[in-house]
Amino acid sequence: MSTNIIAFIIVLGVLIFFHELGHFLIARLFGVGVEKFSLGFGPRIFGKKIGVTDYRLSAIPLGGYVKMVGEEPDAEIDPADIPISFTHKHVLKRILIVAAGPFFNLLLALLIFFGIFLISGTFILKPSIGEVKEGTPAYQVGLQNGDLITAIDDSTIETWEDMAKIVTESKGKILSIHIRRGEKSFVFDVKPELAVTQNIFGEDIERYVIGVTASGEMFTKDLNPFQAFSESVRQTYKITKLTIISIAKLVRGTISTKTLGGPIMIAELAGQQAKEGAANLVFFIALLSINLAVLNFLPIPVLDGGHLLFFFIELISGRPVNRQMREIAQQIGIFILILLMVYVFYNDIARVFFS
Repeated sequence: MSTNIIAFIIVLGVLIFFHELGHFLIARLFGVGVEKFSLGFGPRIFGKKIGVTDYRLSAIPLGGYVKMVGEEPDAEIDPADIPISFTHKHVLKRILIVAAGPFFNLLLALLIFFGIFLISGTFILKPSIGEVKEGTPAYQVGLQNGDLITAIDDSTIETWEDMAKIVTESKGKILSIHIRRGEKSFVFDVKPELAVTQNIFGEDIERYVIGVTASGEMFTKDLNPFQAFSESVRQTYKITKLTIISIAKLVRGTISTKTLGGPIMIAELAGQQAKEGAANLVFFIALLSINLAVLNFLPIPVLDGGHLLFFFIELISGRPVNRQMREIAQQIGIFILILLMVYVFYNDIARVFFS
């Protein structure tokens, strides 16, 4: 339990720090005064005031915030503070300041992946067959467990992903599959068949297959800095896209909302990753950082995405959204977030005590 709590605090602290650092740095870049930079909410435990900014650690470690001068559009402000007021900056600058928080979470994930790939290289699934299912095209032509696929038609195969992509996109066309079996090489002509399989979301989909599964053998490929950076960008993009698709499927109801988890689930997962080693925990932070970025970009009032929505409306219309509409939208946003928090807490409790 203590490992879970410590890991949870570390994970949350890193995510929040980077998120708020994004807001802070871009605000200062555009000359906006920052009154408070806080990790956590509630009473101030300790901190230090430098210039106009109070850098503080607060009592409740479930968030954080940056309070800027003139942040509230309708608040009274000293005329002397207008040059450093957030509200008095051009709307494009306000958009960049708000977007910087979730953008820095994406940047954090990219930096973590870059470090992992640069130090450890990348692990690649070998195109080695682990099982050939009876009655399938692969079984009928004589492919066997342990066969290493080296090429399909004129394409060299280096990874299991390479092979799967070609088979899926074959549209049933006969493929010449080159394999190595021990010291010998063979070529088999295989006609993929259309089959119903499940994707990572548990949904039934139709795709072309030949009836083989991977052996699970991996090999490591060292990467130079340019390759590591390219791979980290690809990985960040891939997980971001997957997260967006997952949220869309949750909204449409094609994925069960029981998969949602809150602080308890995060603490448990963080503790598990911490026990597996520092690298696993750091990778977990990168995954959560991407999730946090995507969630914050959602157009829900009180989240960064909600503020961005108001600013884009202002950019198009030429005037700020009126106070009454903002207040109604924020109340709706708070209501939605409270419902979501209650639900994920319920899921956490049900998962711990009734699963």
